Amino acid sequence: MTEQTREGLDRRRFIKDLVESIPDALIVTGLGSPSYDVFAAGDRPGNFYLWGAMGGSVSMGLGLALARPDKPVVVVTGDGEMLMGIGSLGTVGVKLPPNLSIVVLDNGHYGETGMQRSHASLGTDLVAVAKGFGIAESFTVEDHAGSSEIADRINAREGTCFAQVFISAKESPRALPARDGVYIKNRFRDALGLSPI
Repeated sequence: MTEQTREGLDRRRFIKDLVESIPDALIVTGLGSPSYDVFAAGDRPGNFYLWGAMGGSVSMGLGLALARPDKPVVVVTGDGEMLMGIGSLGTVGVKLPPNLSIVVLDNGHYGETGMQRSHASLGTDLVAVAKGFGIAESFTVEDHAGSSEIADRINAREGTCFAQVFISAKESPRALPARDGVYIKNRFRDALGLSPI
């Protein structure tokens, strides 16, 4: 694969359209811009924003999907975090919970550390990697209509899917969810019908 040269989609528009189409989904976000995008699309108790734990969003989403097969679970993360936690896809490929969807917003850069180019823009094919780990339903999205396709898969809960969405590297204004980890945890547990701890 050659270096990524796509212009990319408007990330905020794409995520807004997606989130509005999956009202029952539990959403786990990667740190930084994916959290800002999901929060900007509409805060709700079923959103779990990771302020740290870079590379951990897919592992958390996997555990949640296995624990709650009655709910669609969506991980929204970036290409940099996905590269950092790439081994988690191996476990996803072994377990393949039918209610788990992974949405990677790929701008080809490490947005949280200074916009250095990521391996995703320098030749690493994340879809090929996901398929290699056993996630057969792995595909790229290069137009806004792709949000409907992803939403349909999420809502159907008929198989693990991995979507690499090529977005613009243009920065959107920051929309910051609460930074209180205990509050976010307890609110999320309440959305799951669990008592706070």
